[in-house]
This record gives sequence, structure tokens and C-alpha cells, in this order.
Amino acid sequence: MVRIKNRYLLCEVCVSERNSLQLLTETAIYEAIKAAVIKAHGVYGAALYSIGSSVTYVNAYTGVVLLRLRKAHYRLLWSALPFVTRIWSRGQNLQCFFNCIHIGGTIRTCQKFLVKYGRQQLCRMLPHCKTEAEKQEVRRAVLSCSLRKFRVAEEEHDSGSDDDFGEDREEEKVKPQTTDT
Repeated sequence: MVRIKNRYLLCEVCVSERNSLQLLTETAIYEAIKAAVIKAHGVYGAALYSIGSSVTYVNAYTGVVLLRLRKAHYRLLWSALPFVTRIWSRGQNLQCFFNCIHIGGTIRTCQKFLVKYGRQQLCRMLPHCKTEAEKQEVRRAVLSCSLRKFRVAEEEHDSGSDDDFGEDREEEKVKPQTTDT
């Protein structure tokens, strides 16, 4: 079997009020992107989006979203992101737009980028916090992205596909043979 290759888009949801980010859910983001794809590319785009696309990670404090798309048509779906202008979540209409900050081939590369980006964002967000509890909550949210959390998600995704080529396994080292004469 051939492994299905994906691309991961690491996006930032930009809103006018930071407190409204707490309304974000994976299903609401998925539906908003699906509506934008239908608006931009019609039924063909909707069919491509419904096959293998998902919202893998949402951080409601930083507004970071990780989208998984099939490699064959991720550019077509990526082109629909500017059409997302609002997300309907938990009974409220949230005006926003998506800023794509990184595209990666694996969750791990996106996670490594997210750690660097999170450190930069932490320095930017802390001065805007009003209380000490809010500062602690922001620190916890930014530092919550760990390799272990993403590895579990990646393993769950990879368990569904057959990996006959063994790309994730270490190659066996061949010992040189010596002959005694």
C-alpha cells in the first residue's frame, strides 16, 4: 500500500478581541473553512476538502490552528483561507481571518516551529494581560504544546494507514564481515 501524504498548515486566527478566541472549537473552524472552500471552488473544492481534511489542533488562547490537508490538493484548499471572514461558534458570530504562518510535511515539523513561534508570542502577549491569573493561563497555554501530545495524534493518524516502507524506523546498520585466515 502507498502511504497517503499530507500537508499541515499552521494558521493563526486573527480577531479584534483576544477574549473571543476562547469561543473557538475544532468543528466550528472546520465548518467555516468548508463554507469558504465551497464559496471559492464550488462542489469540486468541497469534495476535495471532505476527503482527508481535518482540524488537528486548536489553541484557544493563542489562536493557533493546525489543519491537515492532502498533499495533492492542499494549495487549492489553502487558496480558500482568505475567504474565511467569520466563524459561527457557541451561538456567537466571531469575525476573524486566517494568517498562515507555516506549512509542514509532518506534525512534528509544525510543532517545532510552533515552539519557536510560541516563545515569540509569549513575549508579545504577556504585557496585554491584566491579572496574574490571566498571565499564568497564557503561559500554560503557550507552553502546553509538547512533542508527546503531537506524537499521540500522529500515531493515531498513522495507525490507520499502512507504512510498508518503514520510513519511521531506523535503518539497520550492517556490520562489516571479517574473515579469519
